Amino acid sequence: MKGKGFLTKGKFFFLFLVILMAGMNMDMNAGRTEKPVLHGKHWVAITGKPLGATAGSMIFERGGNAVDSACAMLAATCTMYDVLSWGGETQALIYNPHTKKVYGINALGAAPTGATPEFFKKKDLDYPPSYGPLAAVTPGTPGGLMVMLAEYGSMSLKEVLKPAIQMAKGYPVEEQMADSIERSKERIKKWPYSKKVLLPHLGEEREAPYPGEVFSQPDLANTLEKLVEAEQKALDNGKSRKEAIYAAYDRFYKEDIAREFVRGCQEQGGLITMEDLANWKVYIEEPVSTTYKDIEVYKLTSWVQGPVLLQMLNILEDIDLKAMGYNSSRYIHTLYQVMNLCFADRDFYYGDPYFPPKEPIQGLLSKEYAKKRARMINWEKNDRDVKPGNPYPFQDGTNPFLQYLKNWPPSEESEEEKNRKGSSFEESFTAGTTSIQAVDEEGWVVSVTPSGGWIPACIAGKTGIGMSQRMQSFVLDKKENPYNVVEPGKRPRATLTPTICMKDGRPYISVAVQGGDTQDQNTLQFFLNMVEFGMNVQEACEAANITSYQMRSSFGDHEARPGRLQLNEAVPSWVRDELRKKGYRLYFGTHTSGPLNAVYFDWKHGTFWGGSSNDGEDYGIAW
Repeated sequence: MKGKGFLTKGKFFFLFLVILMAGMNMDMNAGRTEKPVLHGKHWVAITGKPLGATAGSMIFERGGNAVDSACAMLAATCTMYDVLSWGGETQALIYNPHTKKVYGINALGAAPTGATPEFFKKKDLDYPPSYGPLAAVTPGTPGGLMVMLAEYGSMSLKEVLKPAIQMAKGYPVEEQMADSIERSKERIKKWPYSKKVLLPHLGEEREAPYPGEVFSQPDLANTLEKLVEAEQKALDNGKSRKEAIYAAYDRFYKEDIAREFVRGCQEQGGLITMEDLANWKVYIEEPVSTTYKDIEVYKLTSWVQGPVLLQMLNILEDIDLKAMGYNSSRYIHTLYQVMNLCFADRDFYYGDPYFPPKEPIQGLLSKEYAKKRARMINWEKNDRDVKPGNPYPFQDGTNPFLQYLKNWPPSEESEEEKNRKGSSFEESFTAGTTSIQAVDEEGWVVSVTPSGGWIPACIAGKTGIGMSQRMQSFVLDKKENPYNVVEPGKRPRATLTPTICMKDGRPYISVAVQGGDTQDQNTLQFFLNMVEFGMNVQEACEAANITSYQMRSSFGDHEARPGRLQLNEAVPSWVRDELRKKGYRLYFGTHTSGPLNAVYFDWKHGTFWGGSSNDGEDYGIAW
């Protein structure tokens, strides 16, 4: 209908966009999403692949709780190489409805015997390598899964591993993984056990599996069945469910599985020993937390980047973000500057809390420290020279490393070198993993961000297990980060970072996201989308996020790109122009939302709302 007083479709869309980007009051829930909200009354299972979510739903249907379901999804996605494998690492937050507490699971592998700065420097390396046997820390995911199941689950290991064992014996491989193998085949060919498993068409034009082809991993199936055998033997000997699961744990880390893993690793030049596996253990920890207005936010501590989200929320709590408007130039600039401040702290102060020096986590999470950092924000221009702060006075301490901050960061690449690396930098910066969300009507909440052993993975002997590549997250020079220098037995500071939020003493939001150094950037924006801008969980998962590349990458050569900013293609020209005037170099993407997986707890109706980003293959099932 045309005429005076009516808008054409084009003008109406333009007006709608103006209103949206300017942040005027509007009903955010009225927007359409590419994926529907998952509504569930009894349970929700979400992870990085549809078949993985199906494995979780199968466990729920058999009477398992959310921990059982999360473990089944973890096992399935590892078996699918959903950019992780069984040799990788697992980090989780679990809310126990009986104790009403949130617990952290630290199942990150540790550097092996011989992994010292001198070892890597003698190989003319600035950092531990990104791929191959020397990139491997000890496997953490098998131990993490078994500890979670033993301590908080209700099922046997046999029941939880059943979907993964079926998949290891053969499942129709998805296109994303099949094509990833094909792209990486030249590297995979260097490792005999990887070549045998991952390249079934060796010598043909396409050597990787075809999408939809049945992909079989008999060695991995055999390893998983050995775990079930150990559990069953212990049960037959009168052991309890928990004791039987720990018998399987011992078989992996101390017995025949460990021996073959070590043999296969060392045969290919790796460092991991039997002692490294036997001495490693899973830590059940108290997470760190902060409050944002009336919401309690829980994260794992400084062995991952999780506390950076808490630092950012501490600064942003006193800023009127809603008045700025969703994705206005001022809002984007504010988030970028706050990220600069907090990620600089991450890059210098975070590391393994079980090794000295002790991280100043109390000072870093102080509200007063946040106020001091906030006063450093340049509201007109991007600050390319942000340095780590000094949190020690906020915990009544003295900073032992002030001399390193004067010249931090210790090195800066030339623009020519940065341009030469181009897309390889971005790929490593946003390196994906997967995430898992599981909740149930009993009240269990599980948020997991496992990773490691992604394609191209070096498989350790006849175990079928792809080894981790997490060693690359260490540094060799304490001038760069004195808390994260490689050392045998030490865990590298990783990027993996699940989140659980509580409100009024009850679960409010559970969320996790893959994507390397972008993880807590996306989690921050998801949180603000819901809390400040009134989006529902699916809208918040799909909403257009920004990505900063100013922090130091946790991968490869650990470089940074000050002023680099990725925006969604829908951001209008006037916002782009204002950001360029503030000193940003802009890049664009069609989907910039994660991928995020999340659950919102609707206590008014006693139901769950599940959300899954439209950026990736993440998928959920609810009932």
